[in-house]
Order: sequence, then structure tokens, then C-alpha cells
Amino acid sequence: MAAGDRPTTSPASEQMKAWSSALAAEIADWPGVDARSFFGFTALYRRAYMFAALPRTRSWGTGNCFAFKLENPSARLRARLENDRRIGAMQMQNARWFSFEIASDADLHEALDWLGRAYDGAGKVKKRK
Repeated sequence: MAAGDRPTTSPASEQMKAWSSALAAEIADWPGVDARSFFGFTALYRRAYMFAALPRTRSWGTGNCFAFKLENPSARLRARLENDRRIGAMQMQNARWFSFEIASDADLHEALDWLGRAYDGAGKVKKRK
């Protein structure tokens, strides 16, 4: 997905549903994480800030993608995002969201790494007055 494109959804593959369940189970023990049902996705929050969406019945793109949010990634991290063919970018509600496409079990470690970065970033978001 090109930067700035409006995300399109498609049915989540059965394999993606299994991967999403495994990722959600791993993340459930992280401090301050709350999971909520959200239009065919499991929205992951750190306190009041949504940092990721894992497919339950809907997915982005091919049916094997989840989304995560990174606020103001560093130049080094932006380069990493741009060079990873599994990652797409989208702009939603003035926030920078990225999609990550999982092709095999081998991608789960990297998926968890990106979710961890999004979780860390959500912990640094300042409360709005």
C-alpha cells in the first residue's frame, strides 16, 4: 500500500486469524494492554492509545496484514520501514499507520518486534488537554 492511500479491507485468511490470536496472546501480558473488538479487528490499546489492529474477520490488503501505529519514527526507523517489502503505509485520522504482511510463521518474530515498537511509542504519547 502506498503512503497516503486509504486502506482497503478484505476477509482475513484462516492462517491470519491464527497468527493474530497468537500475537494477541503474547501481547496480552504486556503492562497496560487492553484488547477491544473493533469492526472485524482486535484493537490493541496501551492505556487510552490504540497502537495496533489485529485481524479477527477483516484484514488490510491481501488478508494477511495487521496494522500498527508509529508516531514520529526516527530517520533510521523510517528507512527500515521503507526498505521492508512487507510494510505498507497509510494515513488515518492524522496518525501514521503501517501495515505488515505475514507470509509465514517465520515472520512472526519481526511482527512482534513492530508491535513492540508501536506499544513503546504509545507509552510516550502525551495526554491532550
